[in-house]
Amino acid sequence: MAYTFKTDTTELYRWIRDEVEFPGVIKRGKRGIQARRVQEWLTLHGLSLVIDEDFGPVTERTIAEFQSDAGLPDTGEVDEETWSALVADMLDVLKVPEDLSDNPRDIILQFAEIHLLALPVEVGGQNAGPWVRLYMKGNEGVSWPWCAGFMTFLMEQTYEVLDRPTPLEGSFSCDWFAASAKAQDLFVAEADAMVNTIPSGSFFLVRRTPTDWTHIGLVTAAEPLLFHTIEGNTNDEGSREGFEVCARRRGYASKDFVILPD
Repeated sequence: MAYTFKTDTTELYRWIRDEVEFPGVIKRGKRGIQARRVQEWLTLHGLSLVIDEDFGPVTERTIAEFQSDAGLPDTGEVDEETWSALVADMLDVLKVPEDLSDNPRDIILQFAEIHLLALPVEVGGQNAGPWVRLYMKGNEGVSWPWCAGFMTFLMEQTYEVLDRPTPLEGSFSCDWFAASAKAQDLFVAEADAMVNTIPSGSFFLVRRTPTDWTHIGLVTAAEPLLFHTIEGNTNDEGSREGFEVCARRRGYASKDFVILPD
């Protein structure tokens, strides 16, 4: 099973396939997770409606509007073509890019940029929606903050296309990332971090105490006074409980780093 595909989504892990593969026609009267996914994706496409897992007249009318905007027959039913249009952004982040580097830090940056362009965002509640489930192996909800899950997903995609094992064990926990990096001698503490020692494609960890880290993201470029990032489960305020993948600038104070090997 895989985190990426070239031509066939059956290569993907089951929880990923659940999000992107056509489940059959979804129409008025359908209830449950299939109706919810349709409502989530409509909302992500800017056609917000109540996400109540009930494919009723409002969902039917909104699907017809989405179909009309996409140049599809406005039937109000989700056929395979409509489904593909709904989930196209997620399929884009799962496809193996062309012209890949052989350096893992370059590749993880390339994957991160692709995810950023897809505008992953929570929908339907805190730590909820198809993007959260993608990064958290099907899990979602208040108790599933997903910044580390997003970094794990990027790392897994990177080393999968290189056909190499990941240099450290991924996790949903920032603390586990730090411990794993220390065990593999990939951890750089703030006191030892300088612009020329933090290459693009490294991870940063927000440190609360010497044994507690609360947020993780990817360094896209380091400068003397700040570094640029792509990170998940954050927002314009840089909160550890945000709602989207976004690009930010951060200072070095209270940050430690994980340097992926060449």
